[in-house]
Amino acid sequence: MISIASALDAALEFPIAPSFTALGIGARRRLFHWSELGSYSLAGRVVVVTGATSGIGLAAARQFVRCGATTVIVGRSTSKCATTVEELVAIGCGPVSSVVADMGDLDAVRSAALEIANRFEKVDVLVHNAGALTADRRVSPQGIEMTIASQVVGPFLMTSMLLDHLKVNSPGRVLTMSSGGMYSAPLSVSGLQMTEEAYNGTKQYALAKRAQVTLNEMWSERVVPSEVVFHAMHPGWADTPGVVESLPTFHKVVGPVLRSPADGADTLVWLAADDGEPLQSSGKFWLDRRQRAIHRIASTRKSDTPQRRTELWAVVAALAGDIPAS
Repeated sequence: MISIASALDAALEFPIAPSFTALGIGARRRLFHWSELGSYSLAGRVVVVTGATSGIGLAAARQFVRCGATTVIVGRSTSKCATTVEELVAIGCGPVSSVVADMGDLDAVRSAALEIANRFEKVDVLVHNAGALTADRRVSPQGIEMTIASQVVGPFLMTSMLLDHLKVNSPGRVLTMSSGGMYSAPLSVSGLQMTEEAYNGTKQYALAKRAQVTLNEMWSERVVPSEVVFHAMHPGWADTPGVVESLPTFHKVVGPVLRSPADGADTLVWLAADDGEPLQSSGKFWLDRRQRAIHRIASTRKSDTPQRRTELWAVVAALAGDIPAS
């Protein structure tokens, strides 16, 4: 029997807009009597967070440190990493360090993964949060469209290289920050990297986020959940520097009801910290601490075929190249 809280949650989710705003998370926090993130202890756990120098990633890193985690931030700017580490150390709870790497540069990702593996005997949580929506097409040093390089191929490579470390204190957790924008995108392999002529930053971002969610499910099929669990989630509409820069009109219109970065990070931290529901499944997609469908329209569901999934894995693995032992 569906509870009143679940029925109200479904009513919020159906029209999208109320669900993704601050109104949605506020209502669900009260409906389901969420535990406070500060009640979790992550002492002794190693948490790696990419894209942790601003926005949702920084908000998540702050909470991980408050919970006592050994927090490793991965960012592409040496100066921003240093500033962020200084801020997080001042919180005064868990140890903090950084690794400098652009997740779109596969050589840098390999070096970062090896550095993390050499520093730590285990990784309890790997958070893939790095990524941005850009108006202009750029390519990585390896010639891959940068959105796909940084948000699909780079995370695939880092996960592959740290997989054994994630299994040390089983189950490890791999968490991917996706976006509700992926609901508009089909699963595409041949069109995954948009050409210069056809490039649209918003569409390219949505294609990358769709690929992330699909690969999250595929990882869960390849790794037993007693060793590593995989989850993806989206943060709703949060007020971050990335949104201000890439979607200024959207930010101006929706700004008053956007979530804070901390609210955007809430489910991510909960998936990393809670030893109940997040460990009872793998490969799921979440919003506001509840599992959600990965399709909302028929066209994207139709695109999601077993053959296309197999092709996606093969293409991304080929782009990632040889996986060095960590």
